[in-house]
Amino acid sequence: MASYSVVLKPSVEKDLRALPKSVVRRVWDRIEGLARKPLSRQSVKLAGAERLYRVRVGDYRIIYGVETDARRVIVHYVRHRSQAYRGL
Repeated sequence: MASYSVVLKPSVEKDLRALPKSVVRRVWDRIEGLARKPLSRQSVKLAGAERLYRVRVGDYRIIYGVETDARRVIVHYVRHRSQAYRGL
C-alpha cells in the first residue's frame, strides 16, 4: 500500500513554533503516521466541515483534510484544544 504525501499549510509552521518543545516531537510523529494511514481509528470527522478530520495529541489537535484521489493529506492547523475549532 503506497503512502500519502503530506502537505503542511504555511500556518502550521507558525503553530508548531508556538507549541512546547516536548509536544512538537509527538506532533511530528503523528503527522508522519498520517502519511501511512490518514483515516485511522483515532481520526474523527469534524461536524460541519465537509472533508476535515482531527487527531488528538494530548491537549493538542491536528486538523487536516484528505484527498484520496490525489493520495494527499493537507494539515491545516496544529493547535491547543481550546483554540482548535474556532473559525472552522
